[in-house]
Amino acid sequence: MAVEATSSGLSEGQAGTYAPEQSLPVACLLTMSGGFLDVFTWLSFGGVFANSQTGNVVFLGMYAASGQWHQAAHHVPPILAFLAGASAAIFIRAPLLCLAGEIVCLALVMLVLHRFAEPIPIVAISFGVALQTASFRQVERWKYLSVTVTGNMLRAVEQLALVPDREASHGARTMLAVCLMFLLGATVGGLVTMRLGAGGLAVPIGLLASALWLCCRYRGRCQR
Repeated sequence: MAVEATSSGLSEGQAGTYAPEQSLPVACLLTMSGGFLDVFTWLSFGGVFANSQTGNVVFLGMYAASGQWHQAAHHVPPILAFLAGASAAIFIRAPLLCLAGEIVCLALVMLVLHRFAEPIPIVAISFGVALQTASFRQVERWKYLSVTVTGNMLRAVEQLALVPDREASHGARTMLAVCLMFLLGATVGGLVTMRLGAGGLAVPIGLLASALWLCCRYRGRCQR
């Protein structure tokens, strides 16, 4: 989970109120990666999601209801892997370590595991995604998810409709920016995956590495 600046040893004056893992640039990088990975896994693994467990649950129920048990079974491993990764992240409580763990998972899939039969690649990706998702759940003072847009869109509407002031407008713009980055990631993911296949994972790896660098750079500067 994201750790507030005051609880991570950084004063409000040093961190600008928020810890680096709660900053908008970091949230945008993570969300763009989330959009990319959903499209990548959908195209690469026969309509299975790594991020959107809502989609996996819907397809699991739909195929099970129609007796297509083989198709339904494809959606079970990523759900279980996501639950395992989220549990590990909540137990570890180390956002930057979890982010590094996701980078390692994606790198393994890109370099080696994409050659293996399913569900090994999708399990590795879903586990890594869950590590990051459960660790980074706040952008500035607002809760968000980097693997979906529905909740983020709802929060944007809430900010505008329920609390019409300058801070609410800033919150709405923040949520909408995160949603647009998810859309951008999905668009780039479609274009890159169709051209590069597993090699396209270099894009989300780069996005996540940039987010990790921003967090580490800020913390290192504050320590000096």
